Amino acid sequence: MIRLDILSDIACPWCYVGKAYLDRALEAHPEHPFVIEWHPYQLNPEMPKEGMDRRAYMEAKFGGREGAARADAPLVSHAAEAGIELNLDRVQRAPNTLDAHRLIHWAGFEGRQTAMVSALFRALWRDGRDVGDADTLADIAGEVGLDRDMMRRLLDGDGDVEEIRARIEHARERGVNAVPTFIIAERHVLQGAQPTATWGKIVEELSERIAELRRNSET
Repeated sequence: MIRLDILSDIACPWCYVGKAYLDRALEAHPEHPFVIEWHPYQLNPEMPKEGMDRRAYMEAKFGGREGAARADAPLVSHAAEAGIELNLDRVQRAPNTLDAHRLIHWAGFEGRQTAMVSALFRALWRDGRDVGDADTLADIAGEVGLDRDMMRRLLDGDGDVEEIRARIEHARERGVNAVPTFIIAERHVLQGAQPTATWGKIVEELSERIAELRRNSET
């Protein structure tokens, strides 16, 4: 098996698209060699805990309404190609995702990390739910099979906050300045939402290499 580390931020719609492209490739290659682990990143660590109005945030970031519209426009076609439902008009809040990353971290202990990531992306970008809100996060945790009440109590505290922040800072120190970032076998780095065809080619090449190594070991 080959490790695939993915750095992403739930607040990044391109991370959602990038995950969907990867998902389509893995569905087409069920024999893929990847073991996936998700890692935290925050595009805006200074985001207020309660988040911000997304329209105001986007217009401030991209220089007004037209700039915000231009930034969002490519997402629609890519989401359709990736096979996901993206409803930008439903997203009222740009969230602070620190608590969402804590939830992903805790889900990993129960083998539900990818399920949690998927649920959080859908909650924000398909359904327009506020993934910076503790009650909403606890509900999502329950929906993926975690103990809803326990997750709610944990979110009330500050457990693992510093660990998540340290991991994000470590990623920045290693040169990660954009997400999604994919690291294959702790050596090869891909940045951005890679098309399904690209991932399919990678999976096929890796599978062929593994098969060749096995054949050589048997002779």
